[in-house]
Amino acid sequence: MDIHEYQAKEILAEYGVKIADGGLAYSPEEAVQRTREIGGSVWVVKAQIHSGARGKAGGVMICKSHDEVEAAAGKLLGKRLVTHQTGPAGKVCYRLYIEAGTDIAKELYFCLLVDRCAERIVMVGSAQGGMDIETLAATQPEAITKIYIEPSVGLQDFQAREMAFALGIPVSMLNAAVKTIKGIYRAMRANDASMVEVNPLVITAKEDLIALDAKMGFDDNALFRRHRIAELRDKTQEDPREMAAADRGLSYVGLDGDIGCMINGAGLAMATMDMIKLAGGEPANFLDVGGGASPERTEKAFRLVLADKNVKAMLVNIFAGINRCDWIAEGVVHAVKKIDMKVPLIVRLSGTNVDEGRRIIAESGLPIIMAETLAEAAEKAVQARNEVVANAAG
Repeated sequence: MDIHEYQAKEILAEYGVKIADGGLAYSPEEAVQRTREIGGSVWVVKAQIHSGARGKAGGVMICKSHDEVEAAAGKLLGKRLVTHQTGPAGKVCYRLYIEAGTDIAKELYFCLLVDRCAERIVMVGSAQGGMDIETLAATQPEAITKIYIEPSVGLQDFQAREMAFALGIPVSMLNAAVKTIKGIYRAMRANDASMVEVNPLVITAKEDLIALDAKMGFDDNALFRRHRIAELRDKTQEDPREMAAADRGLSYVGLDGDIGCMINGAGLAMATMDMIKLAGGEPANFLDVGGGASPERTEKAFRLVLADKNVKAMLVNIFAGINRCDWIAEGVVHAVKKIDMKVPLIVRLSGTNVDEGRRIIAESGLPIIMAETLAEAAEKAVQARNEVVANAAG
């Protein structure tokens, strides 16, 4: 789960990380009021969406008067920002963060994230922070420093100092740098975050170290014990299909294709999507219904897949180990009768009680296309999808 910049900054501030004065606004009038509360003569109006590279998309504006703040807020609220992280669909801005202008002397990059291969948190930093950090990583990887943190002892002072030196922070600011780096680490550990990125982390003209931007991502599996973090979730920034699936306890990832998938097991789901691609089709989603595919759960999965109006055909691929094919078949028949399917349905069953499962589907009288192998199921799904498209065009 991701959160907004202003939310991440509020969390970091609780752990001793310095941030610029700022406030939230939902209207141009509120934006102007925030500038009056902040004071000064320069403010930054920032669109709050779950994406980086907002500046390149026009989502960050520097203003030097209340009129400019009001105009910038009016322009950004309700605007759909498209970045390389949002994809072509973009994300709509519904709230703004108004922040005091900062006299920047140097921009740095700092990040903490979970390296699953190393099974450790890795600290990543560069003396060349800012909007082009992705380009820097690709063209000058030697400019980026990585330090791995031993889980049993946590971040040590000498590691924080090592990173501070790598970032080119002056010796006079070393104590402040160690405090900031350790504060960011404590914020990550204490809240079960999977990633904290501060870009840029800036040195000001007065030699203050300030988190000028911040992103935090959290482990969904830990939200049950982090109620405060769970309440920061902004559903307007999520794919509505994925949000609906999460609320129903299903593992779903929306894709851009038109062949809907309902599969049990993440590995089988990945293999099924590969086979659909190999057969010339495009999957519309990743959906793992898990081992407990009861008729009610199966119906929920069907409704979720078919809620995507792009779906032209649906493929159900089940390998029954923990589950049983006859139970799955009963769930599929129940769901199809209740939903009134309007697209072709291809079903492939394998594993425990497979013969009984196939018999239930065959005797249901429903127009379900059966397949015995994964390759056959993918080919039939693509063929059915092509027929639907051809009929619609004709």
